[in-house]
Amino acid sequence: MKLLSVVVAGLTGALATSPAFAADPIADRQAILKGFGDATRPVAAMLKGEAPADVAKAKEALAAYVAGSAKLPALFPDNSRTGKTEASPRIWAEKARFDGLFAKLAKDAEAASAAITDEASLKANFPKVLGNCKACHDDFREKR
Repeated sequence: MKLLSVVVAGLTGALATSPAFAADPIADRQAILKGFGDATRPVAAMLKGEAPADVAKAKEALAAYVAGSAKLPALFPDNSRTGKTEASPRIWAEKARFDGLFAKLAKDAEAASAAITDEASLKANFPKVLGNCKACHDDFREKR
């Protein structure tokens, strides 16, 4: 009986702290995605030639994508379809494809991070990663 109580308590704690049961998955995912935008802006300036290339800053952005991509799929539980969100209903209709975009973003970000060593490699590799962002925005984000 004591073992059963420990198991139930452990499962209850795990569920309560899992992203699917987060108090506000919409706010949590928006914070991560805002972080993506904040990390991307300086790199976009580098790609446009508006700022000097900074490999370390680019790799910071890529690391943010990898970390966020691991968390984001769970932050779109079924109960977060409505509210202050730009999430398209297609997310839940095409959940496997949607989740796959985060896996691809992480994989591409890791590959780019390994390949980027200077300005030329930054300009050659970073746009491929940003293509993942565009794909998600084009297919899974409602414009308001």
